[in-house]
Amino acid sequence: MVHEETQRTDAGLDLTVAEIYEVAAPGRVDFGGGELADADLDPHERTWRNEDDDYQWWHLDAGQYMLEYNESLTGEGRIPLQIRDAVCERGASHPTLHVAELPRVPLSVGGAGLKIKENARVSTLLAEE
Repeated sequence: MVHEETQRTDAGLDLTVAEIYEVAAPGRVDFGGGELADADLDPHERTWRNEDDDYQWWHLDAGQYMLEYNESLTGEGRIPLQIRDAVCERGASHPTLHVAELPRVPLSVGGAGLKIKENARVSTLLAEE
């Protein structure tokens, strides 16, 4: 079950962005798992586009980021999570994952970058068949 306000589409449930992080210091991965370390993440700066706006924008240069959702997921089993077409068509992507909870997801931004508004719909949990 998804918590928070979501938009249902024919494909599933759209998820909204709560935070975008920059990787500030590298993590560590070893062959046995005894030396794993998380990367240090810093929230990416947001700016106002217009003073009358209710929400701010992230201005992302080409690169790698970590995406965090407003929603949470509970239940049994794994559900496919994929990038929305609108985001992909504008030069960004994240891997399709099968999730039982909503982790932070790596976001790749190419080319000239991308501007994302707070609470924008960026990913979809696919409907179960």
